[in-house]
Amino acid sequence: MRIVLAATFFAYTPIMGFASGARDFTPPISTKTTEECAGGFIFDLETQACIGLYQSTNDDRMMMNAVRELAYDGRYADARAILDILNPNESMVQTYYGFMACKLGDFDVSTAHYTAALIIDPNNTLALSYMGQGMVERGNLAGARIQLSEIRKRGGRQTWPEIALRMAIERGVGPSY
Repeated sequence: MRIVLAATFFAYTPIMGFASGARDFTPPISTKTTEECAGGFIFDLETQACIGLYQSTNDDRMMMNAVRELAYDGRYADARAILDILNPNESMVQTYYGFMACKLGDFDVSTAHYTAALIIDPNNTLALSYMGQGMVERGNLAGARIQLSEIRKRGGRQTWPEIALRMAIERGVGPSY
């Protein structure tokens, strides 16, 4: 019973470090959004059903959790559809637009989104990390090291963004997620 309650809690509770992009970036737990809902639909907590994005009563944090979950699942178009209804002036929205553009191979667009995220929040270490990981993918290790230095300057030592970028630089390959 405790395991079921814990799984339910973590599946529907925003990950504490998500908003800051620095603390807890373990793979998201699959929820009914990825398990049961088709493209263009999201599991709505109030109705307990898969419904259209515009009808959802989920708050922005829950929507961003769904973006992260769908992106992790490789459902970039579905994740982007959710981003499209969120406030584009939020740093994490721009960060995930950048992440998806990078995963789809559009590095110029991803860099523009990461830059926008950093204009909104210069301490968004996740945007710095993803930008650096994209640089690693393109062979720009010097640029990636600059991003790593920026993460550390912003208090990001021993956080997921710092560790992920450091590992990408050491391996010479970008992220697997």
